[in-house]
Amino acid sequence: MWILYAFLSAITAALVAIFAKLGLKDIDSTLATTIRSIIMAGFLVLTSLFLKKFEGFSFGVFNSREWILIILSGIAGALSWLFYFFALKYGLASKVAAIDRLSIIFVVFFAILFLGEIFSWKVAIGAILMASGAFLMVF
Repeated sequence: MWILYAFLSAITAALVAIFAKLGLKDIDSTLATTIRSIIMAGFLVLTSLFLKKFEGFSFGVFNSREWILIILSGIAGALSWLFYFFALKYGLASKVAAIDRLSIIFVVFFAILFLGEIFSWKVAIGAILMASGAFLMVF
């Protein structure tokens, strides 16, 4: 089931680039990212309410380590989208998205470094092919 969700994530991420590029023509990218984030937060709160995810919730559910990691994840995500929207405003959507997808290579590196994931020849070849593909798309 995870693979279906991964493909749905990829498709909706592609739509973000298209819709954002069309919408950024005459507005500031930081303002657009901020408005987008407010809309996302509202949508996610409504979704969580609908799915009853807040039942039994209290702020004490997460320990301090989990709070710190969630906060850092939120900051990293916000910075990622600020940079992404700024790049989209001035660059071609296909090229910006190709470079943005190099994040997969950084995920592999960080997963090995911080999560103890295994680096194999398949992972190495995949990373090389991804980097080569991004390079071909951009240059």
